[in-house]
Amino acid sequence: MKSPFRSLVALLLSAALLMALPGMALATPTSDKQAEAAKVKAQVEELDAKVEIASDDYNEASAAYNAVTKKVKSAEQELAALTARQEELQKHLDTRVEGMYRSGPLGALELLFGATTFEEFASTWDLLKQMNENDADAVAELKATRAQISAVQVELKAQQAEAKKQLDIMDDRKASIEKQFAERKRVLAGIESEVRALQAAEEAKRVSAAPRGDYGSPTNAPRSEVVSIAKSKLGAPYVWGAAGPNAFDCSGFTMWVYARVGVSLPHSSRSQISCGQRVSRANLAPGDLVFFGTSVIHHVGIYVGGGMYIHAPHTGDVVRIASMDRSDYAGACRH
Repeated sequence: MKSPFRSLVALLLSAALLMALPGMALATPTSDKQAEAAKVKAQVEELDAKVEIASDDYNEASAAYNAVTKKVKSAEQELAALTARQEELQKHLDTRVEGMYRSGPLGALELLFGATTFEEFASTWDLLKQMNENDADAVAELKATRAQISAVQVELKAQQAEAKKQLDIMDDRKASIEKQFAERKRVLAGIESEVRALQAAEEAKRVSAAPRGDYGSPTNAPRSEVVSIAKSKLGAPYVWGAAGPNAFDCSGFTMWVYARVGVSLPHSSRSQISCGQRVSRANLAPGDLVFFGTSVIHHVGIYVGGGMYIHAPHTGDVVRIASMDRSDYAGACRH
């Protein structure tokens, strides 16, 4: 015979299990995968911010390296010009000394004693002395300046080497983060693809049962005014998950267009077909939403008339008008 205590414990455990079941039922492969995608997406966003910071750091390091490199080149050019000037003056002095040696001391005496007055003698003597002193001073000044520039050049080259070291560090850091960023984006793309596949499988039963035949005459008036709104975005790029105003995916495009006339649509082609009044293909009017897919609906656009519709096709394409002459037409609805 069971004790009353054991019976009570068993009853409480059963009640707790029953209370936990609804919460457990909420966990699905899709929700788990969506949670995983959200986690990786957060990592991608964090790495994206780090890439931007690393890029700014690299750009600043590059600017510093370029600035000091410019100074090094300027110093080298100035040093080359001074060296050339020094060599020119030195050559001039050497030529003068050689000339004085060949002519001998009488050459200078002839110049001096050729003066007819004492004043001419004195001024000639002073001129020769001043010329020698000026040449010597110019060479000495050039040598001193050249030495200063050489010292500056050495310092600048040291700064350039340090700047290049920092530039390489920033470059390696930026490349490392960009590599991580690309890897996380690749993982995210894979997970998002799995999410879409799971969602498609979950909704396949609902959409496969939807009738595609004759729905009779629609009672809702067509919203032809949305056609001009849709055409205003011709050429806008397709971006997965985007819903305007400058980029769209297929359901994001129809959602954005209809929002302009006060109609709220979900961001899913499979959900949008269930929101409005179903319309037979024979009764299509401009402004109606048209859907495509074989086993499951996966694309939506806006009928513009004449067997044509406007839509955001796929990655790498832009919003454009195309023919509805495709084999996977799945139905239409009017809002």
